[in-house]
Amino acid sequence: FCFAPIHADTRTGKLLYSNAYYYIGHFSKFIKPGAKRVQTSTSYSNLLTTAFVNTDGSLVVVVMNSTEKSIPYYLWINNKSTQAESPAHSISTIVIH
Repeated sequence: FCFAPIHADTRTGKLLYSNAYYYIGHFSKFIKPGAKRVQTSTSYSNLLTTAFVNTDGSLVVVVMNSTEKSIPYYLWINNKSTQAESPAHSISTIVIH
């Protein structure tokens, strides 16, 4: 009943890494200490998004697709867009400097 990133089996000494462990590792490569979260929105109910501005000014956009299918989408920033695709069962990170 614990949602810790790492579980320890005290009988065997084995460490068990949950999905959360890998999510945290992924995010920490791109979202740096002191980053500020900025607003995002999506018109696709199957995509989850969040974004941060790092202290160096880079924008980090994270897109999660938990569905069975790849989903094409447009990323809009300041009235400019680019087409991208979120593979099935993926977390993608876009960094804009």
